[in-house]
Amino acid sequence: MSHTPHELAEEFPDHVEKMSALKQSDAHFAKLFDSYHEINRSVHRAETNVEPMDALAETELRKQRGALKDQIWSYLQK
Repeated sequence: MSHTPHELAEEFPDHVEKMSALKQSDAHFAKLFDSYHEINRSVHRAETNVEPMDALAETELRKQRGALKDQIWSYLQK
């Protein structure tokens, strides 16, 4: 499988340990984290035509991914 862009460890490299700790200690953060990765994989599959989708659906997934990333960033800033 090719490299998936926008992995959280690459987006927030200085916060990898904190993300790992939050996944273990905060159920809401763990759900955000898992949802982000699920949507990120869907976007990547659409972009690489592994699972093509119409442009509107792909754009909506990107918006959802961005919103989740913003929520995760908020957690990391606490």
